[in-house]
Amino acid sequence: MESLKKYKHTWIIPVYGILYMLAFQYVEQRNVPINIIHMKFDDYIPFCEYFIIPYFLWFAYVAVTVFFFAFINKNKQEYWQFILTLGIGMTLFILISLIYPNGQNLRPKLTGDSIFIQLVQYLYTIDTPTNILPSIHVFNSVACCIAIFQHKPFQKCKALLTGTAILTTLIVMATVFLKQHTLIDVIAALTLNIICFQFLYKPKAVHAENPAQI
Repeated sequence: MESLKKYKHTWIIPVYGILYMLAFQYVEQRNVPINIIHMKFDDYIPFCEYFIIPYFLWFAYVAVTVFFFAFINKNKQEYWQFILTLGIGMTLFILISLIYPNGQNLRPKLTGDSIFIQLVQYLYTIDTPTNILPSIHVFNSVACCIAIFQHKPFQKCKALLTGTAILTTLIVMATVFLKQHTLIDVIAALTLNIICFQFLYKPKAVHAENPAQI
């Protein structure tokens, strides 16, 4: 009972997670006309199978970050800033997918039998090239990066911050080099990150600089 009371703030994670997965399965499986998203610059980005490594690292990256802010970090404000950021982005993604079914046709014909190509083939099998706007891979990665950089104890650990920035950058790059997303998806995700940061993190910074106005 003591543990349930201590971690009662985490109830939203499994509840929202289940609702999100049900909604995601629905938008993935429904049979509706797809609006193809594409910009000319996408055609100049080469396919690179090696980016499958940071792409799959995304799952551990997000899971570990959520676990830290939910169960280890004692600052509840940071927890809610991070969780609400993820919730806003993922909810808007579902709404956009419902209102504007979208997809891309950038995936190349894969050749070769290297472990990297096999992993990309597996990715293409389990993830359709539909419902891509904005890129949740990009949005959640940047949200994790922001949360980590905003956590004051981490600001003293330059190695952690550098590693976080590099991993986040590689994941963002992976979405276009694996032909999973278009640049429009990436730009939309980054724009949404900026908006969420302004609403959820910026007010804290303003109050910190002007304590008399609190």
